[in-house]
Amino acid sequence: MHWITRPGWPGNLLALAAGAVTTLALAPFDLWPLAILSIALFYLGLRDLSPHQAAGRGWSYGFGLFAAGTSWVYVSIHDYGAASPPLAAFLTLAFVAGLGLLFALAAWVWVRWIRRSEAPLADALAFAALWLAQEAFRSWFLTGFPWLYAGYSQLDGPLAGLAPVGGVWLLSFVLALSAALLVNLAQLRARKAFLAAGLVLLIAPWIAGIVLSGHAWTTPAGQPLKVAAMQGNVPQNLKWDPAQLNAQLALYRDMSFSATPTDLIVWPETAVPVLKEQAIGYLNVMDRFASERQAALITGVPIRQANERGEPRYYNAVSVVGQGSGDYLKQKLVPFGEYVPLQEVLRGLIAFFNLPMSDFARGAAEQPLLEAKGYRIATFICYEVVYPEFAAQLAAQSDLLLTVSNDAWFGSSIGPLQHLQMAQMRALEAGRWMIRATNNGMTVLIDPFGRITAQLPQFERGVLYGEVQPMQQLTPYLQWRAWPLIILCALLFGWALLASRMAKTL
Repeated sequence: MHWITRPGWPGNLLALAAGAVTTLALAPFDLWPLAILSIALFYLGLRDLSPHQAAGRGWSYGFGLFAAGTSWVYVSIHDYGAASPPLAAFLTLAFVAGLGLLFALAAWVWVRWIRRSEAPLADALAFAALWLAQEAFRSWFLTGFPWLYAGYSQLDGPLAGLAPVGGVWLLSFVLALSAALLVNLAQLRARKAFLAAGLVLLIAPWIAGIVLSGHAWTTPAGQPLKVAAMQGNVPQNLKWDPAQLNAQLALYRDMSFSATPTDLIVWPETAVPVLKEQAIGYLNVMDRFASERQAALITGVPIRQANERGEPRYYNAVSVVGQGSGDYLKQKLVPFGEYVPLQEVLRGLIAFFNLPMSDFARGAAEQPLLEAKGYRIATFICYEVVYPEFAAQLAAQSDLLLTVSNDAWFGSSIGPLQHLQMAQMRALEAGRWMIRATNNGMTVLIDPFGRITAQLPQFERGVLYGEVQPMQQLTPYLQWRAWPLIILCALLFGWALLASRMAKTL
């Protein structure tokens, strides 16, 4: 095992493979024990390295993780961004290599400031805190890319019961702690007191997760609502074709007219592929139809509004007609998909930097929730549902969760299935039902335990029928959010830094 911990290409190659293995722990493979193996190999591989060497190993791990887990980026760039295969491959590798730097930074910080190999119990705790810190940092830095969190592997695993207590980051913390403790068990055997404490820290969270599995933190509010979620399966290359506009509007109109009457009718992201002001006559027709059926119709539609300087800005939005009200303007935008960083430089270089509807503005942070049939609905447009803290903030004000998306950008890759898994985790964290309506899959209904109760097949046109139950009260995670974990990690970092400084002065 020495070559794993030593500097050099064999250890870096193993780190790259360990990062790639994480993908198999997540959807659609769901081999959750591999998440522990992956983290354990990463932790072990940093044991005997200098800070500079650790940065290289961390980058290798991050590169493997994102190369395997976000390979679907190539589909977006090549298939829908009109980039040649070599250029699409280059841009994908550049994206993955950049994300790998986040793990390089975490590894450097670990070895330079925090690692305490002589104290295996404290070392494991500090490593778990650092793992959580790098996941949280990824959700914030440069607008964030909160993808491939280790905790998502536990959606159907033994730790799922802890998600309503501390969110996906608590699950990641426990996985990292377990991995480090397993690596350090041989060292812990030397002192029985530390071994006993280590075994308690190793076993107790898993027992707690199993005991809390299925515990209802929230209670029903009112009567169940009948739902009809429309999946139009519009090809992405036709989505923004002006010649196809009338056909798409007619598609969702006719699907709704012929559907069985329900309380909620839900269309996916940008189901109306034209500005709301330009489709006002069409939406008035749907408003009257929904009202006659005593239903609320919720649809994705771009909205133009003037900013404080009177300049027109465009927003990816969701709007309600019929027995409901409100517009929600998307806050978390996808780089290059919905806005182009440094667009003065990049616009026009290649077609990928000039995709349709790639100049959206960010919606205001404080927006009222959508209202439908007398209930408050926390709405997440596509990418927004992958942000744990952002979703928790909105969910805490709601009775019901809704996410609309268009995952046609990612073809038949694993990207849409990963996206669905994250939406399921948001429902589990919040203890609320979620409606997920998409253009071409996966359109599903999710219960407060993160389980799919109804779904449509991918790449098929159809209407998903089912019932959802508005919920009240807050899970511990919605009430306290990540603050308990943040405080714990700060204390563990402070402890590790103080102990390291004291050791150097002795």
